[in-house]
Amino acid sequence: MTNHLRTATLAFALSAVSALTFAAGSHGGGHDEVAIGQPGKTANVSRTINIDMTDNMRFSSADIAVKQGETIRFVVKNSGKIKHEMVLGTPKELKEHYAMMMKMPEMEHADANMVTVAPGKTGEVVWQFTKAGKVDFACLQPGHYDAGMKGLVTVAETAGATGAAPKAGAAAGHKH
Repeated sequence: MTNHLRTATLAFALSAVSALTFAAGSHGGGHDEVAIGQPGKTANVSRTINIDMTDNMRFSSADIAVKQGETIRFVVKNSGKIKHEMVLGTPKELKEHYAMMMKMPEMEHADANMVTVAPGKTGEVVWQFTKAGKVDFACLQPGHYDAGMKGLVTVAETAGATGAAPKAGAAAGHKH
């Protein structure tokens, strides 16, 4: 077997293992939907929150308030000149995923809790926040997380919340 063929075979095998790992929902354990919520249904979106990502390694807005049960459409714009992403997760999941991205920077992935956005483009995440507490988000492109490209969603408890989305037009505080 030639050296080139061995390299190509090894690359294929590694990408297949990586793909199977991600298909199983596991970036070293998968995202914890119990802790961070669940993919939302577009029909249940109660409001849209715009987030801008820039090359100064910041999200604008990085501090977001929602209510338990609320389904949010995040419209995520990349105003920079390099690729950015928004990934919802627990601090542990984000750190594990970031470590993986540092090893495999060209890795492509698409889960409901994340969006990767090319320069000048816009993407979206629709997410239902089923549990009160805090949900972190970050850009996991190599170097971005370490540079401080992080944010926090504070999910306020609502009396009798069962995971159902509040009525359209219900507003929660939003601060920058």
